[in-house]
Amino acid sequence: METLIFDCDGVLVDSEAIAEATLVTLLGEWLPDLDADTVLSQALGMTTADILCHLEGLSVHGLPPAASERVDDTIEARLARELQAIPGVAEAIAAIDLPKAVVSNSRRRRVLASLATTGLDARLGGAPIFTAEQVARPKPDSALYRLAAEMLGTAPMNCLVVEDSVSGVTAAHAAGMTVIGFTGASHVQPGQAERLQQAGAWRVIERMQDLEPLVKAWNRRRRA
Repeated sequence: METLIFDCDGVLVDSEAIAEATLVTLLGEWLPDLDADTVLSQALGMTTADILCHLEGLSVHGLPPAASERVDDTIEARLARELQAIPGVAEAIAAIDLPKAVVSNSRRRRVLASLATTGLDARLGGAPIFTAEQVARPKPDSALYRLAAEMLGTAPMNCLVVEDSVSGVTAAHAAGMTVIGFTGASHVQPGQAERLQQAGAWRVIERMQDLEPLVKAWNRRRRA
């Protein structure tokens, strides 16, 4: 079974940057005497799941009840706005005639909310979802990709992954999957395409609409 594995939010927008900005904004509101720059320097490079865990360590400073939920909900709302502003994504995903799965290093609750808010849940057709809670470390990790392949009943070599981060491409590639890098996200940096290729991306695209011909090319190559 050939399977398309899709990162439902990070591949389109910079979910970590949104998480960092949310954390600093809310901490400035809740704890004005706390050094936000220090907190941000600690949070840089963290996944959203890590940032939410980071809040637990800051709870000694007197954060309000349910601080993690407030941060999580705010991140989700910002992600939804950015996702909805990207044209043609849902149609491009629906056009690809392959079983699909979602692999995300975010928490399952947030992934489900993101899919529902943007309408991608319908386009993905009830695709299986694999999230950070299923592996020991909530970071881009080849173990999460291998687990997804195992639970889908397929070999990693039969999985095509769409990823936008160097760490995500590295992890999926290390798991033995073919990876297409995506540079159309809101956080694209100069040289991102080159870095994704160096990390193991088979091809790099700028628009999600360019994915379908690559999926067909990948299938032809595998069958040959």
